[in-house]
Amino acid sequence: MVDLTNASALVTGGAGGFGSATVKRLAERGAKVVIADVNDERGEALAKELGNGSVYVRTDILDEASIANAVQTAASLAPLRAAVVVHGGPPPPGATGPQRTVNKEGKRIPLANFAHTVNIYLNSAFAVTSQAAEAMAQNEPMASNQRGVIINTASIAGYEGQPGQAAYSAAKGGIIGMTLTIARDLAPLGIRAMAIAPGTFLTYAYRSRMTDEQAQAHWGPMVPNPRRMGDPDEYAILAAHIVENDFLNGTTIRLDGAQRF
Repeated sequence: MVDLTNASALVTGGAGGFGSATVKRLAERGAKVVIADVNDERGEALAKELGNGSVYVRTDILDEASIANAVQTAASLAPLRAAVVVHGGPPPPGATGPQRTVNKEGKRIPLANFAHTVNIYLNSAFAVTSQAAEAMAQNEPMASNQRGVIINTASIAGYEGQPGQAAYSAAKGGIIGMTLTIARDLAPLGIRAMAIAPGTFLTYAYRSRMTDEQAQAHWGPMVPNPRRMGDPDEYAILAAHIVENDFLNGTTIRLDGAQRF
């Protein structure tokens, strides 16, 4: 069990839906959490709400120096024992929605747009993972030689993406694909690696486009049981359990109410 008492945690995208719920759950377990995000208003308000020594650190997940600053801030608070990567990012320039490989007008996706999405969701996740693991490797081992745990966020789109999701599915499929390998890489150091693949959850991404009622009416019926969108706190509950359960390692857990795209 990774004990978060007298420990720090890092949550990238920590001011968002999944992120803020996870920050709260980890703080409840005793961690001083670095809320790494670019939403200053929400991040600073969350740190103030927690009031336990957790801090907001403005973090650009596409900038290694910015990631390093967040990781170092966490390690300066207490040994970094948990890192949860839940961030998103802006769409490719000029993109207003899903982009098919070749659209109805016969135009292909620009490679730059595909690469942008992979960079946001996959490359940056590996950058956070590797830097967090490097810091955790310096920790004194706990029971069973455990030094820390890293949780990445995949998606059920990484298994069965919809039309227009080629880039996003590739990125999230990459998260799924690298999880076991990273767990094996880090096993000698006593660092676990896991991933969560959420289905359709009511996060800020939906709330920026429609009301909660509209989102539930549209997406809720697609979930077999429970027949509703997921609550971000359900993601956070699972993330907190992964931190505490040493035998969860090297796999991706679907969190989707049996939904299949």
